[in-house]
Amino acid sequence: MKRVRSTLHAFPLRSIALATCFATASGLAWAQEKNSATEQLLEGIRDGERVEIRLPDPEKQLPLEDLRKFTEVFSRIKDAYVEEVDDRQLLESAIKGMLSDLDPHSTYLAPKDYEDLEESTSGEFGGLGIEVGMENGFVKVIAPIDDTPAQKAGVQAGDLIIKLDEKPVKGMGLEEAVQMMRGKPGTILTLTIMREGETGPIEIKVERDIIKVTSVKSRMLENGYGYVRITQFQADTGSQFRDALGNLEGELGRDLDGLIIDLRNNPGGVLQAAVESADVLLDEGLIVYTEGRIQSSRLRFSAGAGDVMEGTPIVVLINGGSASASEILAGALQDHERAVIMGTQSFGKGSVQTVIPLDETHAIKMTTARYYTPNGRSIQATGIKPDIEVRPAELKELDSKPFFTEADLSGHLEGQDENKKQQDNKTLAEDETASLADRDYQLRSALNLLKGIRILSPQGKGKAEGSSQ
Repeated sequence: MKRVRSTLHAFPLRSIALATCFATASGLAWAQEKNSATEQLLEGIRDGERVEIRLPDPEKQLPLEDLRKFTEVFSRIKDAYVEEVDDRQLLESAIKGMLSDLDPHSTYLAPKDYEDLEESTSGEFGGLGIEVGMENGFVKVIAPIDDTPAQKAGVQAGDLIIKLDEKPVKGMGLEEAVQMMRGKPGTILTLTIMREGETGPIEIKVERDIIKVTSVKSRMLENGYGYVRITQFQADTGSQFRDALGNLEGELGRDLDGLIIDLRNNPGGVLQAAVESADVLLDEGLIVYTEGRIQSSRLRFSAGAGDVMEGTPIVVLINGGSASASEILAGALQDHERAVIMGTQSFGKGSVQTVIPLDETHAIKMTTARYYTPNGRSIQATGIKPDIEVRPAELKELDSKPFFTEADLSGHLEGQDENKKQQDNKTLAEDETASLADRDYQLRSALNLLKGIRILSPQGKGKAEGSSQ
């Protein structure tokens, strides 16, 4: 650093001390650099050199009046609250308040909360099996996780939880609510919920259990059409997704004619897992990017060469319970026109939370950026709008009146392979009846769309002509 000829900046020592106390690893490095500059400044003064000092902007300094107000409140609570309060408890409450007032997803992680977060991303944790957030002071169900006590008991995406057992949720922090929902397996928790379309509160009793989330499930819907359900994005979901596609094609013995990816009620999870899943299906191009105030929050993720499905038609199912990482996958496939998005509008959680350790047992989870799809669309509070909107509906088969065909007429000319076609029609009817047993209208709509795409595609036409010869 050149002295005299250059303008130097003085950094108040109290600011350096505070920066060091509250810094992350990168923040600590910043404080050390400024401390070095201060030492050089003091050395120049001792050597009698002329040093020009530019004072920092007062508006950018710590708000002293607000700090005095904070210490005044702290002192009043210590002196006059009805019960004695520990200093550490008060300071932790202040930290929680700072974070919870930012947005519903920023929070302070005490040791138990930190441990719970690590468990949830690993795929095994104790509780009810629901992803929740806060809305207007109540706990809102983002999505129940498949095959968990909450899903089996009938909890639905969009439910507002107003009471946990006999304790009202209003005014309760998200952390406290989550802690109440967790507990010893086998114990019962009564959820009082408000649901759209219902005239009054509903009580649902849920038995707590160890939640083991299977991230990826797959099966063959019909000959040639595969189905993959991603329940949550965990650390190894990307590799599981790739393996599931390979197993489906291995079971079929050839390439799939169509694929349905079910992201309904998928609450999200690990960002990298969503990126890896999109990379499996994209040959090139941007998958997602993030924008924030600090450099480390500005990230771009792109696909490598190679679409493992080689252009196989894809339909992605989403709904109001599809959030965060599932919206990233759906948005990337939609922007690249790699899949048809079907269902209802997604949840709209387009913000990035970064877990910043404070020590070995404490951390803060803070929103540091927003997600954007490859075409620059923000997911936050808008979600992913499906290409084809299909709302949930009940499927009911109608009894049709008996009708006659040419084959029923006495003395009709026998058709080519008539007996074989009658047997095929009978088998097809039985298969369709079995598949409709799920009563999933959205899934049936997706399957029908894939069949239509297959018929109209050049490859599909060639196959149809070849089979008829």
